[in-house]
Amino acid sequence: MPASVSALSRLLRSASVVGVSGSRSAAPGCVRAITWAVRQFAPGASVVTGCMSGIDQVARQLAPSALVLHAASFGRGRGRFARRSTAVVRRVAASGPSALWVSAPGRACPAGLVPSASSSACFAGFGSGSWASLALALGLGVRALVWLPVSITPPPSWGLGLVCAGRAGAWWGTPNMA
Repeated sequence: MPASVSALSRLLRSASVVGVSGSRSAAPGCVRAITWAVRQFAPGASVVTGCMSGIDQVARQLAPSALVLHAASFGRGRGRFARRSTAVVRRVAASGPSALWVSAPGRACPAGLVPSASSSACFAGFGSGSWASLALALGLGVRALVWLPVSITPPPSWGLGLVCAGRAGAWWGTPNMA
């Protein structure tokens, strides 16, 4: 049975380190969901995010003390974005069992992408850094909450269960959350 909004809020407050990722061109529903989620984080929680527009920007604005990893620090070319995202995920994963990955990809998962502890398997040209980051986080055993618009569900093989649903979309999470 899906959790209530207050139960979801408790889950978000339980994390000591939170990685935030999502669409660069986030729809209003994604922005509202992530804005609400970031406002639920415990006051002392460390937020880790990237340097892009969209969901990364929402996290930076709402959590001014967030650790922001910049793609420019990871070399040149398109690969720097994958290297930056990998570093963000690994930083969160290294925090242990109280870590949490919060994501709002905003679109369906690309075909063929599956969770893996291998960054090269996740960032293999599938066309969605948000889903690739989530795949790596799940592959590394990080608890995750994912907001998806109402018409989108996560791939069944990813093991994400419905946590809390609303009119605009739903939160999906790892088994220890659903």
